[in-house]
Parts: sequence; C-alpha cells; structure tokens
Amino acid sequence: MLPTILDLSSLRAAYKSGLTPLDLVEEVIKRRAASKDPAIFITATPEEDLRSAARDLMARAPEPNSLPLWGIPFAVKDNIDAAGLPTTAACPAFAYEPAADSTVVQRLKAAGAIVIGKTNLDQFATGLNGTRSPYGAPRSVFDPAYVSGGSSSGSAVAVASGLATFALGTDTAGSGRVPAAFNNLVGIKPTPGLVPNVGVVPACRSVDVVTVFAATVGDGVAIRKVMEGYDAADPFSRHAVPAVLPATGLRIGVLESTEREFFGNREVEALYDAAIERAKSLGATIVPFDYAPFRQAAELLYNGPWVAERLAAVKNFLASNADDFDTTVRTIIEGAKAYDAVAAFEGKYKLEALRQKTKAEWTKVDILLLPTAPTTYTVEEMLADPIAKNGHFGRYTNFVNLYDYAAIAIPAGFGSNGLPGGVTLIGPAFTDDALAPFADAMHRALGAGMGKDMTASLPEESRISPLDDGFVPIVVVGAHLTGMPLNHELTGPGGYRLKTCRTAGDYRLFVLPNTVPPKPGLIREPGFAGNGLEVEVWALPPAAFGNFVQKIPGPLGIGKVTLEDGSSVSGFLCEAYAVADAEEVTALGGWRAYVRTRIAI
Repeated sequence: MLPTILDLSSLRAAYKSGLTPLDLVEEVIKRRAASKDPAIFITATPEEDLRSAARDLMARAPEPNSLPLWGIPFAVKDNIDAAGLPTTAACPAFAYEPAADSTVVQRLKAAGAIVIGKTNLDQFATGLNGTRSPYGAPRSVFDPAYVSGGSSSGSAVAVASGLATFALGTDTAGSGRVPAAFNNLVGIKPTPGLVPNVGVVPACRSVDVVTVFAATVGDGVAIRKVMEGYDAADPFSRHAVPAVLPATGLRIGVLESTEREFFGNREVEALYDAAIERAKSLGATIVPFDYAPFRQAAELLYNGPWVAERLAAVKNFLASNADDFDTTVRTIIEGAKAYDAVAAFEGKYKLEALRQKTKAEWTKVDILLLPTAPTTYTVEEMLADPIAKNGHFGRYTNFVNLYDYAAIAIPAGFGSNGLPGGVTLIGPAFTDDALAPFADAMHRALGAGMGKDMTASLPEESRISPLDDGFVPIVVVGAHLTGMPLNHELTGPGGYRLKTCRTAGDYRLFVLPNTVPPKPGLIREPGFAGNGLEVEVWALPPAAFGNFVQKIPGPLGIGKVTLEDGSSVSGFLCEAYAVADAEEVTALGGWRAYVRTRIAI
C-alpha cells in the first residue's frame, strides 16, 4: 500500500520490497482517473506509453533503485519540452510537437524518472495564480474554491495530491514558489543559470529558472542535482561556483514593521511570525532589514521594461494570433509596447542602483526569510480583479531572479481557515546547497505533513545534514571584520563568517600605532575583569588558512583566543610589548565601536 504522498524515500523502500515500476504506473493511472481536479493536466501521458516506459526502464536497469530516480514518476509544466507530448504553453494555437526532450527532462529520464504528463499553467507562464488557462484553473488541494497558485499550477497540484513524486515548474517572478505555499509543498528555485533552459518556452529569458516541486527539501535538492550542470546550448547557462553560509549563528533578515504587507490576511501574517520564532529556536539570529530596495526591484519585473522580454518571447505569434491569447495575458504582454530601448537601459540603471542599496542590507544578514505569498484568494476573487490581486502574490517573490539569488520555499503551516501559508529562504547566488540544511530543519520543525496529507511524517532518509566543509575557523578582531578594509582577504579565497560573538572577559584591546589601515592589538591579561570584546569567527579553506597566516605581519600573530562560551579558537593576538604605549579602547567593547568613534570625530 503506497502512501498518499509519493515521496522519494517511500517509493525507494517500496521498490526494495518488491514493487516494480510497472506496478507504480498502474497506481498512477488509477490515481489520475480518480482525481477530482480535471485541470491538473493539459496532456496526460497515455496509459500504454506509461506502461512502455516502465518496461523499458526495467529492461535498461533491472536492479531496483540502480539509477538515482529509478521508477520515480514526475510531471512536467507544459512550457517544458518532453518528447512524445505536445508543448502548448497553455495556448492551443501555439502547440507544437517537440523533436526532443528539454535538457532537464532528458537528464531526469536518464536517471530513471518517468514522465506522467504535461501540466497546466498560466498561459505563457504569465501569472502567479493559475487561472489564466483555457484548460481550466487547477485548485488548491485544501479548498477547491481557492486558486492553486501559478504559473506552475498543475505541477504543484500533481505533487500535493499524490499523483507524482515531483514536478517541474518554471519561475520568473515566483511561479516555482507561490504554488508550493498554497499546496503545502517545497519549491526549489535554483540560482539563475544553474539549471539549463534548453527546450523551455521562455517568459523572460534572462531570468527564467526551471524549478522543482517536492514533498521535502531533501527530495527537491536531490532532483535539482540531477538536472543541474552547464549546457553550452543555453546562452544563460553558468558553471556553478558554490557559495557557503555560516554553519552556526546564521543571521536571518526578516521584514521590518514598515515593510509588512499582508493585504489584510492576519492568518498568513501569524504564520510568518511563527516561522520567525521557529528559525530563532533553531539557533538563528533574527535581524530586521530594510526591504525597500528589494521591493522596488520587484516592481520592475511587471511595471518596468522587463515586461518587454515577455513580448520578445512571443512577438511573432502575437502578431498573427492575438485573439488566441488569454485576455489578461494579452493585456500584460501588449503593455510591453510602451517601452523602448531607452526605457530598457533606464530600467537596467535603476536595478543596478537598487542592487547597490541591497549590499548594505547584506552586510547585516546572511539570508532572508520572507512570506512566500502575503495572502491568497478564491478563483472568483481572482477573476474579478486579475491583475491587481495577482500582483499581491508577487510582493515578496518578484525580485529574486532579477538579483540572481537562490531560494527554497517551504511550508509554514495552516491558518484557522484550513489554508496553508509558506515562507521562503533566500540567499546570494549559488547558495543553493548551503540554504538546504536550514530550510530542511525549519520544515521538519513545523510538523505539518506533506502536500494534502497534513499528518504525514517527513522521512528521515531525506533529512539534510549541515554541510561539513573541512574549513578552518579563525577569530578576527579588527580590519578583517565584515565590511572592514581587509575583509576581502577572507572572502576572496572562499571564506565565510561563522558567527559574531565576544571573547572571554580577560582580554584587552589597543590601537597599534603607525598601522595602515589602523589595526588593533588584542592581548590576554589573566585577572583582568572586563566584559569581553566583540569579534567574528570566520572559516577558511585549509590551504587559504595557511597562506593567510603566513602573511600576518608582526607584532601580530595567531594564537588560541578563548570565547565567552569557553571554547578556544585560533585567532589574532598581539605581542604585549607592542601595546606598551598604545591607546587602549577596551572600554568601547570592540574594534567596530572604535571605528565608529573615529568617524564621528
């Protein structure tokens, strides 16, 4: 007996116990037929084709679980090519038969996964609600009166209702995250360029991303890793340069009160507050940040020249088939005609000016924790005001791809109305793997099941352990602190901040004379009764640590620094003779406070 939600761990265990891919596809066929939502699929894989795919897999790889995704059923958003099934982008007149699989589908099939059908979407992936399709509007698995979220509507519902283990979506403005929030799922949104877009009908080609809907973070990450990798046929494909995040003491940015907007939905706001407390209970430091430069960038995606990219994707088809467009989608795309090349450059300049402002916020935080969507609406409410209400859904999602970030959307629980909410963890480019352990920990701490099965337990097999990168910790005191002149000597070779903390109370801090930039001298004086000094603990790759230590000029050196929690970590210390006539700044509490006093003077 298979569980309601077909997560990876459950299927692998079933295969190990004797289930076959042919048995599995018969179950999928039965579940598809029993589904009460007729709008999930645009084209379901024919039953005999499913059986043939299962037999072919067993002939190619007869040993159960011998491929990474052996016999795993998945659905494909119908703007992503899958050979043998038409690609429509939710526009019948646009439909074509692809000659080959998209790169991502090809890689998933090679890993043993089986395509069960092409799923519904907001036409040409233009929308975040799921109602803009001539094939109907998929509904929330928790209340059919409510939207499923879009544009990857059918993909999310297919997973949340137990028809597929995972599904592919695409994300330009939030389409791989909003449907996850509305259906109690995880949405994996990779860094732009990490996953190839070859064989994907573009929305905004420069920021489009193929995404994964899954039951757990572990499942979603495993699937993303099968898909990712450079593809020279995609002009926006990139070689990944994995970035890291602090293993402990993660600083998480949350909305200030002035930037909170839930459009009157107190249920979702309460779920966001609960998620913040959950992050805090897992050891994170919560830091309110200024969301304004992120929000202003988000507004550019639909209210700026980037909408012209949507026109670029379909301009020839629009010129000949304007009447075949959904009315709202046509209105949005034709709005691009108001922008010219000058507006495009002006938009780019504005985005880069806003990006500069975000850099100040990133010095305060390591990642962001935002509501995935601030509210939800019924299908009737959405159809009555389709552009404004759709815009509400993108308030906290639209900026992410414009700024080149990675994101993982996770469930946030249920309101008293029985509807789910979600939150998203957002990090700098290529923090895709680094985000996953904390996202998984938050999801597990919630205990709200998977998809429509609100009581399901998250399998231990899919748990993501904190990354053990073998980096060497080092305590920095002065010019190497975050934002200080020599911090690049740590970040350049791939170092990252572990935490901000204080030393034990018997340390004293001095200003070393005749140093450029000014440097501190930290000494330990047993018996001195101070309050400790603010320091940062960073982690460096082993080779970089050795090179770094060799370059440290006297009278500075590396020794063991005792921290306020009693632990000892290698860090900067100064020989006592060098501070004999130096200015003492211990009372200020740390080098950053001393620098502030100098600026004030």
